[in-house]
Parts: sequence; C-alpha cells; structure tokens
Amino acid sequence: MSATNMQVGGNHYSQMAIQPVEFIMRNKLDFLQGNVIKYVCRYRSKNGRQDLQKAIHCIELLIEMYDAELKAKEAEE
Repeated sequence: MSATNMQVGGNHYSQMAIQPVEFIMRNKLDFLQGNVIKYVCRYRSKNGRQDLQKAIHCIELLIEMYDAELKAKEAEE
C-alpha cells in the first residue's frame, strides 16, 4: 500500500479528491504555504475554527517574511 493511500490519526484527508500533500508537493510550495493548504482543507472535518486560525497565523508569518525580503532588497539598492 502506498503511503499516500494511508492516513494516521483520522480519515479527513482520505475523503478528498486530491491529498493536500500531493497538491503541495506538485506545486513546490514551501512549509508555510503547505500548512495553509493543509489547515484550510481539513478545518471542517478536524479542528474547525482552530485550523482556520492556524492557517491565518501561517499567512501572517508569510506576510512578515515577505515584507522582510522586500525591505532587504530595498536596502541593497
């Protein structure tokens, strides 16, 4: 059996047409981007509001890092 056909701790991903991990890997998303996808995909069948808050937190982290990158690039110019 393939690892993508198994799930440890529930069945919230196995009910989806495409596994979040497949989407994340095929699109070469980074850690935080992948977590946003994961949390948004599972919130209704796992941790509800908490998963949405986790997704928001990951997005806030992405914004901070993006802003820092832009600031660093501006400082180089």
